[in-house]
Amino acid sequence: MAGEKSATPELDRLRAEIAAEQPEAAAATPPKPADAKRPGKGKPQRGGAPAPQQRGRPRTGARVAAVQALYQSEHTGEPAESVVAQFLRHRIGSAAGDGGFEDGRVPEADAPLFSAIVRRAAKHGATLDGIIAGHLDAGWPLTKLDPVLRALLRAACAELWEAREPPARVVINEYLDIAHGFFGGEEPRFANGVLDAMARALRAEEFAGAPRRAGP
Repeated sequence: MAGEKSATPELDRLRAEIAAEQPEAAAATPPKPADAKRPGKGKPQRGGAPAPQQRGRPRTGARVAAVQALYQSEHTGEPAESVVAQFLRHRIGSAAGDGGFEDGRVPEADAPLFSAIVRRAAKHGATLDGIIAGHLDAGWPLTKLDPVLRALLRAACAELWEAREPPARVVINEYLDIAHGFFGGEEPRFANGVLDAMARALRAEEFAGAPRRAGP
């Protein structure tokens, strides 16, 4: 059973930063990843996992920030709208400061896309959670997943569920890249399978005759 070091450095940084910004939440013990052989229980990549790279990719940056924001909202109990405002003021765009992703900022992010993903995920949370849960093993419910993986699946489902653009395969690949940035264990493979299953259910017309991707 792995301990705190099972998360990548980026995941540790995200959790520590949120605790520092929320004094009332700092006393609470952050969710602990454990066994890397199960979904949501990551271990470090060789040499430490790099932060998800999104330089020159503002839409990818928006998705990274959306995952962070949804994680923060769940972890601290803050309303999603409050977290969106915090990110827009302090983390997204040049106004957020000179630091990069490793400093908790996402200077190149599509702010409207970020806001739309987080607000849609918050507004339709119960519906989206039901969709995600329908593609998980009965013995491994949504509540048992690592909270960052849970936030990632919610953000992706929010994009796949209501909109028809971008194409589903683009959404899958974007969130799979983000999963690789946050996790070094089985999570990316697990996320790949769940994302593919959700996309096929929600955007069936885009997958006529296409083989299924590998998953859990």
